[in-house]
Parts: sequence; C-alpha cells; structure tokens
Amino acid sequence: MTTDAQWNQAAQAQSYGEALLQDEQVCLREVEPEDLVQLAAWWNDPQWAVLQQRIVKPRPALSVMEMMAAWSENNPNSGAAGFSIFEKLHGNLIGHATLSGGALPHRAAELAIMLGGEHVNRGFGTRAVRLMNGYGFNEMGLNRIGLKVAAYNTRALRAYEKAGFSLEGREREVYFHQGQFHDQLVLSILAREHFATGQS
Repeated sequence: MTTDAQWNQAAQAQSYGEALLQDEQVCLREVEPEDLVQLAAWWNDPQWAVLQQRIVKPRPALSVMEMMAAWSENNPNSGAAGFSIFEKLHGNLIGHATLSGGALPHRAAELAIMLGGEHVNRGFGTRAVRLMNGYGFNEMGLNRIGLKVAAYNTRALRAYEKAGFSLEGREREVYFHQGQFHDQLVLSILAREHFATGQS
C-alpha cells in the first residue's frame, strides 16, 4: 500500500523534473531537425560569429547543421548535453546551449551558448545559462562548469557573471580579429558555489 510519504516523494520527483529544463521565460528542449536550419544561420552570421568563434569563416549550412546535431545527441552516459533554447511566451526558438566533456572521473564540463541576434539583451542568455548550470549540477552530477569568452564580448561576460561564474584567468592574445590580437577570459562555477546561492 502506498503511504502519503511515498506519494509525496513521487510528487517531489515530478516537480523537480518539471522545473529541470525551464523557468518562467525560457525552456531547454531537444534539438529537432527544423531547429537546425535557423541555428546554422545564426552560427554563420559574421556579426555574431565574431563574438563566439576564433575566426569568422562561414561554413556550408549542412556542415554546421551536422555539427550541431552531433552536439545535441544527448546519449545517456556521454557526459555531454545539448539543447535548443525556446522563449515560452511565443514558443520561438532563440538559441542553442551545450555542456561537453563532463564525463567521469573529472566531471568538469565546458559550457557553450549561442543566441540569435534578435534575442540578445533581453535576459534570455542569463536564464538559459542558469538552467544549464542547474541541469549540469543536479542531473549530470558535474563538479565544475567552465567556459571561455573573448574579452571584448562584454555582454556575454555580464550574463555569465549574473549566472554565478567567476573569472579564473586570462589567456593573452589568443584571438585575432580586425587586425589585432585579443585576450580570452576563462570563467567557471563549481557545484558548491551554485548550491550556496540557493539555486536548484
């Protein structure tokens, strides 16, 4: 016979599952074939590629689509996860996020996120990063999530800091754009830091 306590445990588990990949404004979902066309277009857009890629060199859309599909296979024990990001109000695709390299024994993954240009500066990036942090620490059992960002990408840097990331270091002059060398910043958040903020 099922007791009230057992019923409550099941309800708590379902509540956790419901909140795992969404908040009030954004949700993370599986990458569907129809997402890939738009994601590839955003990836290849030079004004946004310069903020995320070592070199602005658009690739054939099919090649980019295959790459993103591979990042988003979500094999159960791979130590990696990739999702399409949707805004909930209108149900629009707004970006893509991945965690990679988080397998045992180290449990240290790298985060990457891309938003479509029209969805930047609306708080969606910070929300998606927080969801990825929660997913990584609560569901994947990660200990550390790290990322690298060009020092001139100040908008992304603010979003990462709002999501709990701390600056670890600076790799000097590793980007070359517009005839100049630029630094890359290394940021991370640890599981204990994430949970200390009271985030789930």
